[in-house]
Order: sequence, then C-alpha cells, then structure tokens
Amino acid sequence: MTHGRTGTETAVRAAALARRLADTSPAADPGPAPYSPTREPPPMEHAVTHPYQDPQNSVAERVADLLARMKVEEKAGLLFHHVIGIGDRPAPAGRTAEEMMSESLMSHFNLLGAGSPRQMADLHNHVQQLAADTRLGIPVTLSTDPRHAFTDNPGTAMLAGPFSQWPESLGLAAVGDTELVRRYADTVRREYLAVGLRVALHPQIDLATEPRWARGSGTFGEDAGLTSRLVAAYIEGLSGPGDGLGADSVAAMVKHFPGGGPQQAGEDPHFPYGKEQIYPGGFFDYHLLPFEAAIAAGATQVMPYYGMPVGTEHEEVGFGFNRGIITGLLREKLGFDGIVCTDWGLVTDQLVMGEPHLARAWGVEDLSPSERLLKILHAGADQVGGESCPELIVDLVRTGRLEESRLDASVVRLLGEKFRLGLFDDRRYVDPDAAEEIVGHADFHAAGEIAQRRSATLLKSGPLPLSGRPRLYVEGVDPTTAAEYADLVADPADADLAVLRLTTPYEPRPGLFESFFHAGRLDFPEERLKEILRLLDAVPTVVAIHLERPAVIPEIADRSAALLAVYGTGDRALFDLLFGRAVPEGSLPFQLPRSMAEVEAGHPDVPQESADPLYPFGHGLRYPAGA
Repeated sequence: MTHGRTGTETAVRAAALARRLADTSPAADPGPAPYSPTREPPPMEHAVTHPYQDPQNSVAERVADLLARMKVEEKAGLLFHHVIGIGDRPAPAGRTAEEMMSESLMSHFNLLGAGSPRQMADLHNHVQQLAADTRLGIPVTLSTDPRHAFTDNPGTAMLAGPFSQWPESLGLAAVGDTELVRRYADTVRREYLAVGLRVALHPQIDLATEPRWARGSGTFGEDAGLTSRLVAAYIEGLSGPGDGLGADSVAAMVKHFPGGGPQQAGEDPHFPYGKEQIYPGGFFDYHLLPFEAAIAAGATQVMPYYGMPVGTEHEEVGFGFNRGIITGLLREKLGFDGIVCTDWGLVTDQLVMGEPHLARAWGVEDLSPSERLLKILHAGADQVGGESCPELIVDLVRTGRLEESRLDASVVRLLGEKFRLGLFDDRRYVDPDAAEEIVGHADFHAAGEIAQRRSATLLKSGPLPLSGRPRLYVEGVDPTTAAEYADLVADPADADLAVLRLTTPYEPRPGLFESFFHAGRLDFPEERLKEILRLLDAVPTVVAIHLERPAVIPEIADRSAALLAVYGTGDRALFDLLFGRAVPEGSLPFQLPRSMAEVEAGHPDVPQESADPLYPFGHGLRYPAGA
C-alpha cells in the first residue's frame, strides 16, 4: 500500500519505532530481549500549522485548540468504537474502516482477526494515512481483544497466531507471580506497538465467583486480593517505561465494571437470557476491589458490562446505561476520570456472524436507539462500543436534546488519550519490517512457553514425573509429539500408562455466535463420563484437563493415576511436565466443586463458598526435590 511518505521518512519512522521498542522497562527486568536497530537517524520534523499539531505544547493546550476547531459531526465520530476485520475475519460491522472514517468521521476501531505482522502493520498505516488526509488529521486508535493465548472466540479473544503464545489469564493467576504478569504485559505491549495496536481491551478483572459463567477463563480467578495484585502488574507492563501513559504505552481498558462475575445461573449477558446480575450473598463491594486497584495503578479506560443489577440499590438497567454505576460509583466514589467505553452493541440490532442479534439494551429495550444513546451519555460514558451511528448524536445536539458541552467533556478525554499515546506525532505510523522482527520474536515465544509450563497445577501426583520411555496410549494429544517421549501403542491393554487430555465440559448452545460461549453444566454427560472411566479403569491414566471453568470431576479425580490442571498449555509443554523436564508451579485460582448440586445451590457473588470442595482454592502439589 502507498502511504504518501518518502523513503527517508519511512526509514526515520522505522528506526524511531525500533528504538522505542528496544527501550527496556525497569532495569531489573530480565525478560525477552527486544529487537535492536542498527541506525540512529535524526528525529522527525513536524509540520506545524496549528497549536494542536505542536508537540511542544501541553496535552491540555493541544486538546483545547483542536476541540475549538471541531464540528459537531467530528466530535460525534469520536464517540464510536466499532469493529473492523483482517485476514479471515470480515468486518462484522458491515462497513469498512474507510466507510466509517469518511461517512461517519470515526477514528476508533477494534481489530478482529489476524494477518501476518506485515499485513497488520500495513492495515494500520493505511488507515492512519486516510486519517492524516482528513480536515483535522485526527489519527486512528486501534484496539484489540486479547490475542496471546489459546482462546478463539470472535466475541472475546483470538488465538495467538503470529504473536507469542502464553497461558490464559487463569494460568497467570495460577502462578500468582506479579513479576511474571508484568513481563507478560510488557511483551504484549511490545508486540502490539509493532503493529499499531494501542488500546488493549483487557485485562478482564471480573471475579469468577459463579463457576458456570462462560467468561471465567479470561479472569484471574475468584479471589479479589490475587486479582488486585495481578492487575496492577498488568497495567504497569502495558504502560511501559516512564511515568504513566505515553508514546511507548498501550492503554488498558479494564473490564467489566462493576464486576461481571455474579451472573444469574452463570448465563452470559451477551444474550437476553443472561442479562441479570445478582448478589444474594451481599458481596457487591467485593467485586469492586480489583477496579480500585486498577485505578490506583493508572488505568485510563474502563468498560462497564452488559448485565443489569437486580435487587440492589441501583437502577435495573444495563451497566452501560446506569448513571448510578458509572457516575455515582465509578466516577464520584472511586474517583475515576478516564474514558468509559460501553461494551459492544448496546444501541442497535445487528447481524453477528450472519445471525440477527438484538441490541444488548437490557432494561431499556423499549427506548429508541437515539434515546439509548442519550441515556448512555447521561449515565457518564464517553464512548459507545460496537456501533457506528454518530448521526444520531448529531441529531440529538441539533434538536437540543443533548448539550454540546456534554459532548465536549467526552471528546476532551478521547483526544487527550490520543495525544498522550503519541498518535499525533511519531507514533502515527509503524514500520512493517520491524513488525515482522518483533511480533513472535523467539525470546517472546520462549517466555510464553516457560509460562505455559509454570502455570500447570498438579492436583494429584501419582506416578509423576514419568521416567524412561514407557509404552503409552494417548487420547486428545498430538501423537507425533507424544512419540518423542514414549513408545505409543494403539490399544490401552498394551500400555504401561495412558495420557488423556480433556477440557471442561459445557452445554452446547444453538446459535453460531452462542456456540463460542462455553456455559452451563460443568460435569461430563453420563455416556462421555462412562467412556472416560472405562479408560481410567483399563490402564493407569494421567489426566490433563484444560480448566476454562471449574470442572466437576470427582469420579475422574478418584480413578485417575494422576491429575493435572492446565489453562493453555501446548502438547510439548504438557509432555515436558509429565516427564519432569519442567516443573508445575500452579495453584488453583478457584475451587473445584464436588458436585453440580453444590454449584446450583451456591451464591453467584460469593468467592470460595464451598466448605468441602473437591480441591480448594490455592491447591497445587509439587514434584519431590530432585525428581
């Protein structure tokens, strides 16, 4: 693609980017070595016509000057943050970035899907050049859901693809090491910066107090103290070197305020049947603790959840519409003055993966899209996720239903973030060559592999670690990888041991989009359980279960020879653990319940509720010294 720059300008920008990525975080960090440039060109010269274009002016001065030059239509465009696609993921908005930029004057986009690092960098540079050619040249901010682990859900997270691959957040929580989390987030920062991703739609700091909830895998577990410690380290890593948000930072949009864990029956509020959040145990304030820690750590953006509180002092409308939650609690009580961006799709009905889905306007279903927008802004939010209808905001202002000064308050926050991130200056473009070197760097991959191994949680040790070269029967793993460690047999009767990989059970849902959300029962269906137990009874079996939620597995725990919990661990990492080439260091970030009856009788807002869990929070065995 052509971006309208000379070769010299490109080289200068490339080297400037590489120098910034080469900057280490605190000197004590022994994390992955970054890409190191070989040239040191002079700094870029900036064409300055107006005060907002001059980097010598303060952010406040630049924002004030630019705000005074903006039309209502340009202000309204800033308030929308929609999805664009790359690679095998088309734009679910039904509109391209070019259309949303030219027709709706938007400049915030959530990137779905992944191409090569070069393709992602080229896409970023393309939209930045389009933005630079607009009347005021307001740069684009690209955001992303998590993309460094094993989850592949178009509504929540993406497979690592070209990026380094780490365990899920639950795995980081299982290790419980704040320094590991900081290094992880610093790696995410470096790889995101290389391709132009400047807002992380994470970390997810909800508490997984309702075991059935589909979003538990993206959390740090059910404990507020652990989550609070880890989120502070996470934000520090994303912020990078320096004091606060800067040109070398990725902004963290922490979610989902005021804590999305206490879902009635564990259902998810992406869907109408999951819109109620309930607090029968009286633990509403407990779920606020990680957000207090995030704000203290310097979080600049917060996303409220879809759900609506039921049976509390607050209005029973979705959190994105809820003035008591956003203004009263988040802004006034907790003192947050950053950007509040709603979760995606609160205003208009849309097609998602080709299927019709209602707007997630829980509690305000009877309002028109314009009325919903007005309620969102009056609640105190600054930006609307997953929508592209700024013309409705313009109409609200033109007809006198919305004061332009209210619009300005949010525009000031949104512009300020762009200036602090350096998007008006050297950070407008990235270098595709540097992106190819930085994203998926061997050191980053190695660090992710180590973290995968560390996160594994040994629940029952049995014969582990294995030695020698046993005859092995395997299910659920790559036989080529397994054959590097053992002699494989096709019949359990001929095996010394079996290795069985499982994942947490769930209830399949009928919709295509719904199918990505693993919710419902946590125990295996009767016939599948019988199959598993037949194997466990036929040969001593090591079971490795991927815990994306707290599985109910008492029979499996009892009849397995050994039991290992993993949270995003590749097959090679798993076999290294089984054969003692790596040591599991994890501890459970939530209880494992003993029965579904116990889960169903529990309070969705209460952590560590069971008096007699199968395995308690914090359980994790260790290999004997010298094993």
